Amino acid sequence: MAAGELEHPRAEELEVGPILLALADANRRRVVAELAERPDEERLCASFDLPVSKSSRTRHWRVLREAGLVYQRDAGNGLYMRLRKEDLDRRFPGLIPAVIAADSAR
Repeated sequence: MAAGELEHPRAEELEVGPILLALADANRRRVVAELAERPDEERLCASFDLPVSKSSRTRHWRVLREAGLVYQRDAGNGLYMRLRKEDLDRRFPGLIPAVIAADSAR
């Protein structure tokens, strides 16, 4: 791993337990839902409007990344994030759309 590169689990290492734990938080579900609207695009992490402190945001990003829900890239001037849609669909077909649908039905 190069200096400054963030660690991500490989697709075959993704487990449903950590993913569901990450998705238990409403702010993280919201981020995943927003990323799922445009799964092929990266977003600047700072572009998400979450009602939490900067340190809480950092923790949310780490939880999402370590669970395998997102891929993050450090561009020097900012941290970018995208949903790992292909990996998630391959390992757990339908999980992310089902979580998003259940959350929006409330």
